[in-house]
Amino acid sequence: KCHQDEVINTLINPGDTFSYDIAFPIDEPPGLYWYHPHVHGKAELAVLGGASGALVVDGIEAIQPAVAGLPQRIFVIRDQNDVVQPSPPDWPSWDLTLNYVPISYPTPKPAIIKVKPDEKQFWRVVNASANTILDLQVVYDGTPQQISLAALDGVPLGSQEGTRQGKLIEVTDLRLPPAARMEFIVTAPSRNVKIAQFLTKAIDTGTDGDRDPQRALANIMATGDEIAQYTLDTRVSATPSNPWRQRFEGLLSAPIATKRLLFFSENDAQTEFYITLDGKKPEPFSPARGPDIDTTQGSVEEWTIQNRSQENHEFHIHQIHFEVLSQDNFPNGTQPVQVLQGQLIDTIDVPHWDGIAAHPYPSVTLRMDFRGLVVGDFVYHCHILNHEDQGMMAIIRVHPRHVATNAAKD
Repeated sequence: KCHQDEVINTLINPGDTFSYDIAFPIDEPPGLYWYHPHVHGKAELAVLGGASGALVVDGIEAIQPAVAGLPQRIFVIRDQNDVVQPSPPDWPSWDLTLNYVPISYPTPKPAIIKVKPDEKQFWRVVNASANTILDLQVVYDGTPQQISLAALDGVPLGSQEGTRQGKLIEVTDLRLPPAARMEFIVTAPSRNVKIAQFLTKAIDTGTDGDRDPQRALANIMATGDEIAQYTLDTRVSATPSNPWRQRFEGLLSAPIATKRLLFFSENDAQTEFYITLDGKKPEPFSPARGPDIDTTQGSVEEWTIQNRSQENHEFHIHQIHFEVLSQDNFPNGTQPVQVLQGQLIDTIDVPHWDGIAAHPYPSVTLRMDFRGLVVGDFVYHCHILNHEDQGMMAIIRVHPRHVATNAAKD
């Protein structure tokens, strides 16, 4: 609805004041979300300019007690145009910032994160980039550190399986596409560590993709207790409340109403980008075209999304989350992100096709959850916003459960 998360028709003109009415369901999972302007054709420009922010739904300590009482840090990673234009071919396609601290070529200077030595902290990180895929890692003296992943895209890991208790999964890095969020426990370096860094590893985004080299986002400085309050965004509550039923519970055992195949593609000039329901003609997004998919409130669907282009794309859907069932046919050198299997997220990377006709398209298969209160029209798209602005978006219409449609019966 207008004045809520309605991005198809809502446009706030210069100088206007516009009020949003945002309701947080009582069964919402606790975790990290974010927001940004979403005007089609101008979304990339706004987000590159820094128009974004983090939003935390409190209460994660009830679902994941391991974070109770920990000092928490909120990190918003954004991208922006390179300082030098046009940038040389061996430079990244986009510069990065960490909480607005610029990390710019040709002489990138990482931000500084001050920590107490050996202290456990809860880091909540959003990739608020317009276009940049991240692969985040904490490294001490050249050794990648184990971090305890607690939540993805605002949902505590493993908490939707009926126990209402989250799981910690140990990883040394995580690929984080634009719009995705990760929340994890990290142990600060000791005073003996000489070089401690928070970095993003290099990513092969395909022959038609952006240049995404390894970069240090921040130097982590273990210093004295006197900096206890330095840039700390308070602490997680130390008194967990009782866990509650969350709105995505029981998705894996729910019956599937229908299965769909969608695919990402581009024109040869890379001036138009498409996300297409199989059997339809690829067309750039137009709000006048109406919904590409109709379904009914209460339904659970299985979607497979293929990438038929030679650059990475990021599948993202508004309003709901999906459960990751499989990640298939990834190109050589790119491994599926195993930690995603069975988790509830709202954004997922679909790597590039290698262009060899005999090779199958990379794909992900997802269980889509329309059992909640959300009805009406909303969008799904690639969250590389340059691609979304050039057409890689479509509308889904969720009819109230008492309205039957032929499309919903298919």
